[in-house]
Amino acid sequence: MDFTRDAKRAFHVQSYGPATPIEGVTLAPLTRHTDDGGSLTELVRLSDGHAAGVDGFTVRQVNFSELAPGAIKAFHLHVRQTDVWYVPPGDRMLIVLLDVRQGSKSEGARMRFVLGDGASRLLRIPPGVAHGVRNVGTQPGRIVYFTDIHFSAEPSSCDEGRLPWDFAGADVWEVTRG
Repeated sequence: MDFTRDAKRAFHVQSYGPATPIEGVTLAPLTRHTDDGGSLTELVRLSDGHAAGVDGFTVRQVNFSELAPGAIKAFHLHVRQTDVWYVPPGDRMLIVLLDVRQGSKSEGARMRFVLGDGASRLLRIPPGVAHGVRNVGTQPGRIVYFTDIHFSAEPSSCDEGRLPWDFAGADVWEVTRG
């Protein structure tokens, strides 16, 4: 069958396979216990600040963040800090990760997926992996995240830098349609 010129130009096959992994990024499934009255999810089990299931990571700070519906917070980038993110199952957050580490095994790789949305997982984001989030839900979205370095707002000691929100193209934040 032959398509029109415009249809040929726009045609593509959607990928349903897993994203190209980024070196050092892990998604660890969590167990969610439910009963008639609600649920409990064990986020982190600590031994001297070391989190079980997140090898080589020592918790130094725990933070809570909220995003308005439709809000985009991107891109953040750390030189030394590792983040471990948790989005509650009732929220729906689109996550975009970009490996901007020159010379890494996955240099240039991009991962895009949803956290929350009925699942309980921990996302480990190593230093040098730019990360951002868009709340694709209809209510304020929440992130609980653990860091291995204390936050400082002082420019001389702050480890959080920024890249433009559209560094990977503005369309990366659009909900997949089709």
